[in-house]
Amino acid sequence: MAYLWVLLGSAIGGLLRYIVGIWTIPVSGAFPTGTLIINVIGSFVIGYFGTLTLQSGRHPASDNLRLFVMVGLCGGFTTFSSFSLQTYDLLRSGHWGRALANVVISSALGLAAVAAGHYAAMQPVSQVAITETAEEELTS
Repeated sequence: MAYLWVLLGSAIGGLLRYIVGIWTIPVSGAFPTGTLIINVIGSFVIGYFGTLTLQSGRHPASDNLRLFVMVGLCGGFTTFSSFSLQTYDLLRSGHWGRALANVVISSALGLAAVAAGHYAAMQPVSQVAITETAEEELTS
């Protein structure tokens, strides 16, 4: 049954990624703004939801729900492969500065978003873990 939850979450996450990507085309220009926004939102969601729904968290959730959101939805929504492709295209086009900016900004904001989501969900919980199973780590 876990496979079905991951499949459904991935489908919804992929559709949401497409919608946000389309909406951000007018502001993207020569920089992959849509991918950056998607990755920051996805990073916040996985940090927040992962912490909030731990078995020792404020709102414990079933393994299936956690897999649906963390592996399926966030995995289908976030765009590391798109990020990699767009960065490579910037490098191939000779835009080394933009490529470096994309790597630094995306990495820094993604990590900050995970931390912000984690800390937002932790209040006032003292548990520090985000994932509980090895399967939840598979959200790349």
